Parts: sequence; C-alpha cells; structure tokens
Amino acid sequence: MHKMKLNYVLWLVTTTGQCNLQCKYCGGSFSPQHVPYSIGYSLHSLKRLIENDPDSTIIFYGGEPLINYKFIMNVIDNIKAKRYGIQTNGTLVHFLPKEYWSKMDVVLLSIDGPREITDNYRGTNVYDRVINALHYLKSFCNCEIIARMTVTADSKIYHDVTHLLNLGFDKVHWQLNVIWSDRWNVKKWADEQYLPGIKMLTDLFMNNLKNGKILKIIPILGILNAIMFKPFDHIPCGAGKYSFTINTDGRILSCPIAVREKWANIGDIKTGIKYNETLPNKCRTCKYLKYCGGRCLYAHKENYWGPLFEDVCYITSKTIDIIFQIVPEVKKLIKNNIIHESDLYYDPLKDSTEVIP
Repeated sequence: MHKMKLNYVLWLVTTTGQCNLQCKYCGGSFSPQHVPYSIGYSLHSLKRLIENDPDSTIIFYGGEPLINYKFIMNVIDNIKAKRYGIQTNGTLVHFLPKEYWSKMDVVLLSIDGPREITDNYRGTNVYDRVINALHYLKSFCNCEIIARMTVTADSKIYHDVTHLLNLGFDKVHWQLNVIWSDRWNVKKWADEQYLPGIKMLTDLFMNNLKNGKILKIIPILGILNAIMFKPFDHIPCGAGKYSFTINTDGRILSCPIAVREKWANIGDIKTGIKYNETLPNKCRTCKYLKYCGGRCLYAHKENYWGPLFEDVCYITSKTIDIIFQIVPEVKKLIKNNIIHESDLYYDPLKDSTEVIP
C-alpha cells in the first residue's frame, strides 16, 4: 500500500473519548480501551500530517471535546488550518477562553429541538444549557453556529427545525436515529409525519428564497447543491475519502464513530493514510446516488438493521424527490436575480455535516 497524497481534507480531531452526558442515542463516553481519554501522540506528528494541506479544516470531536480544552488550545496555537470548528454538546463552553472561540469558524451545538425532546434524550436542563451557550457565543464569536439534531420517532421535523431557526441558529442539520437504535417503524413514521414535514420545510425554504433570503436548512441546501451544481461522488460527510478522524491513540479512522471496527483503521498519525474508502456496490446502480452519495459509510459497513435499512433509503429518495420539485423555480429566481447562484453553494466538508439525514 502507498501513502495517499491529500488535498483539501476535513480532519476530525478527537480530543477525548470521555463525555459528561449520557444521551440515550449513544450512552455517553467511548470506552477508553478504544478512545483513550488523553492524547497518546505528539503534537508534532499531528502538525506534520495536517499542514501538508493548506486548505485543511480541523473540527474538534469527542466524546465531549471541551473536556480536553487545553489540547484544543494547543492545536490552535501550533497548527495552521484554513478553518477551525468543533462539535460539542454545548454544556462546557466556558472552559475554552473567548480568544479561542473567536478563532473558530463553525460551532456545532447538539440540540434536538424544543426543551421537552432535548431533555428527554440528552438529560435534564441540557436544553437550557445549550441555549445559554448559543447566546454566549453569539455575543462575541463571529463563527457560524449550527444546530446538530438527532431525529427520533418523537420528532416533529417542521416544528423542531423552525424552533431552532427562530432561536437564532445560523444553520440546522440532523441525523435520523437509525443506526444503533432498536428497530422501529420508521417508514410508517416517515409517511405520516416526517416526509410531510420535509415538504413543509421545503415550501418554507422556497417562500423565503422568493424574498431573497436563504434559510440554511442543510439537508435541503445540500441536496439542492448536488442536483444543481456538484453531484456527490462519495458519502456526503466525506468519510474515508475527504474526511478522516485522528483518534486519541493516533489511529487514523475513516469514520469517527467506528472506533472498534477494523475496517475503519486506514493508517496512523506517524505513517499517514494507507488507503481510502469507496462507495458500497449496492449504491452504484441507484439513480439517486449522485444526490445521496451513499448516505452513511458506517451504516453500510455494519448493516445493523439488515434489510430494514431499505426503509431509510426510501426516506432518502422521497426527500430528494421533494427537493427536485423546487429546482425549476430556484433556477428561475437565479435568472431573475432574486438570488445569486453563489449564495446557494454549500460544501458540507467545511462544516462537518452529513447532508443526508
């Protein structure tokens, strides 16, 4: 195997496997056996790897990355990247000094919508702590702040997304709770609640677009980009091809949640990346591939839901169909100079978002 030459890479730098919450989706901290709670490699090795690419984006990841806030400070002080960001549960924002927050380009705060749904899945008073973090960061930080949702059977997507937009989040994106959860009737829920909600959100997006305003609802914006500008040639989050995770033990992983799985080990911080991932075979003949990209590498590799994962593909295809319907009108608005084409461009790698829920 040969070492890859990389250009424009998203680096998810895991600062610790430890988390201060125990959300129902994931159960809290990673095992220290797989994601040690402290860094086990030299900063020089990380610097050498990342600074090979002048366009790199560093996103701090965990566990809860702010538990190891001193490492974040050390990286920002010593490693040059084009963009810095963080995915955080938002409860420890005061750990990191303001001067370091001011160097962040993007902050993803985990919140699932209104108080009752967020606190039910993430813990008592988590909603209020995240909203306090949002207001705190908005008061001085010039970063974009993204609501990072997990959508469950209890979610009402239109209500929950608009709630977060109205609170002042710059962008909203979400993931369906369909990898680790017990099997549930996701197709019935999608037909009765979720897909009608997606249609309502798409109508809201278009109504704002007619007035020259772009609502940054990432699944809509990301799929629209794939249709109009640049089709996906890989999983939208970039896992294993454009996005790589530096685990705390120095392993390089193709996916940040695949900390135990051997297929995800694609190198180490001293020797670099040995290979990258390709799309799964079953996706390559799908007519939606250019707009979906294969959705999720981990879900394909592990296939926990087996044949039921077809229901998730059904939801994805129906979501893409809904967004396809607005394309002619979007093009008309661009032609009439109501909006500028460039204002619609969206690159999920810069934000470490998934696009396809």
